[in-house]
This record gives sequence, C-alpha cells and structure tokens, in this order.
Amino acid sequence: MNIYKLFDDAKRGSKRSLGRLLSILESPSNESFRLLKEFVKHGGKSHVIGITGIPGSGKSTLISKMISAMRRKGYSIAIVAIDPTSPYSQGALLGDRLRMQEHSTDPKVFIRSVSTRGVKGGLSLAALSMIEAFDAVGYDKIIVESVGVGQADIDIMNTAHTLLVITMPGVGDEIQALKAGIMEIGDVYVLNKSDKPEAAKTFEYLKFALETGELEIKHGWTPRIVKTSAIMGMGIDQVVSIIDEHYNYIRENSIFMDKLRDRRLFMLKLLVESLFLDNLDDMYRSGEIEELFKANDYYTSSIKIIELLLKKIRKIDNS
Repeated sequence: MNIYKLFDDAKRGSKRSLGRLLSILESPSNESFRLLKEFVKHGGKSHVIGITGIPGSGKSTLISKMISAMRRKGYSIAIVAIDPTSPYSQGALLGDRLRMQEHSTDPKVFIRSVSTRGVKGGLSLAALSMIEAFDAVGYDKIIVESVGVGQADIDIMNTAHTLLVITMPGVGDEIQALKAGIMEIGDVYVLNKSDKPEAAKTFEYLKFALETGELEIKHGWTPRIVKTSAIMGMGIDQVVSIIDEHYNYIRENSIFMDKLRDRRLFMLKLLVESLFLDNLDDMYRSGEIEELFKANDYYTSSIKIIELLLKKIRKIDNS
C-alpha cells in the first residue's frame, strides 16, 4: 500500500482513501509516523471546533444540526467523535456516528469515531493524528466531540481553536456544575434542551457566572451564552454564527496560529509518551527488562532501559 498515493487521493476527495489513512493512524507504526509528518507539513488551515460538556446534554444531536447549518454555508466538515474505550476490545464504545447518520452520504462530510484508549484527559494520539489528517486534506471545519466526563476532560482546550461547552437544565446544583473544570474553559456556552421549563433558571446562573467572572475571558474574548434545543432545531444558526464570529476574532488578533502551536505541542507530548510506553510494554513482554534487573542493580538497569528505548525509537525514525 502506497501511503503517499492514498494521501493524494484523499486530497482529491476520495473518502475511501481517507478512511484507509485514518485506520493506519489508529495504531502507532512506521507508516503512521511518516503520515503524520506529511500531514503537519500540509496542514495548519482548518478551523478546529471542540465540543465538550455534561454527559446526556445532547452533544451528538446538536452536532448533527450544526453540520446541516454549516453545510448551508458551504463548509466542508470532518467530525472526530471521541468515545470511551471498551475494556475488552479497546475500540470505541458508544458509536456516536449513529446520531449523525443522515450526513453519511454527503461528499463534503466525514465522520469518524475514535476511542480514548484509556487516555485520562479524553484525547488519544490517534484522535490528534486524525485532526491533522482532516486538516491536511483540506476540510474547512473539524468538529471534535469530547467524552465530557468532568474536570479531567480538558485536553480539548489544548486542541481546539473554538471551544463549546454544552450544558442543560436540571443537572442538580447549577452553581457546583459551573465550578466543574469543563465549565471554566469555553468560548461559547450552549444551554441545550432549553425548551424545558427549568431552562430559564439555568440560563440565569450562566449569566451570573459570566458577569461575576466565573466564566473566564480568554484572549480578550467574552464568552457567549446561547440557548438551543437540538431536537427542535432552535438556536442552531445562532451557535454557528457565533462560532464564525470567534473564528474571525482569533484570526484578526493573531491567536489562530498560537492555538495551532498549542495543539501540535500537545500532540508531540502524546507522541513521546506513546513511543516510550509502547516500546516499554514490548520490552516487558519479551523479558528484556527482567533480564536487565537480574544482571544489574536498579539504577544501572533503569539507565540501560532508557538507552534501549532510545535505540528502538531511533530505529523507527531511520526506517
């Protein structure tokens, strides 16, 4: 399989070739690292939109409606749906693509689910690599749907140009919900399911949090609060308009490239971790580490393990 030909075909619009490239990226290998180099070289133009928030707040349904609104504006859209990892298969568990199935035949929309693979913050190296792939083949908007599990789930902040936090009415103590980690990082706060009677109360809490500084102003941008009902199609166009407004803001204020740099630095961190940990696992399974500890003291063994890991990584790079 010629990965460079697949890349060329994907840039020309072949979904089949793009799907094969994404499959290669799901497992670290010489091919995936070579591809990543190419993607970084050709990318850097797409607008990455992160979506996180309270589980059950209707993120996937909202995204489906947003896709329709963005397509009406002529944008090509890629979606990376992050799902919790199955403890048995290590694959994506929820399959959020089912909620977006109506867009599957659109040639300008590509939807891919990817598992967290146990990564605490919610974004794996595979997910970051897929964002780079979509960027390199020329998608205008890349939507990343995060797991949304609480304070640990803020890796999306290091990945997205524009970050939406989705909440909903009736989540219990609204003040405590606002103090959770993911309620402090948004550029846009979306109160979904706002057709419910208790929505007015939650909206007032959000407004109060913005006025008192609980919702942080970042890079001079004051967060926006929008009421939506994804099922009823209410407020979707307003959300998309605010996303475009934020995109123009970060472009005009030279923030776009800073956020791209942050994403790639974060990916570099995950890449280094992956290279070391995967090779360390191989050394455990092969018995190399046990042999080193039999022959040396702990300190000497540790140094030798690091030397061996570096040799293995150089071998990957040279190949």
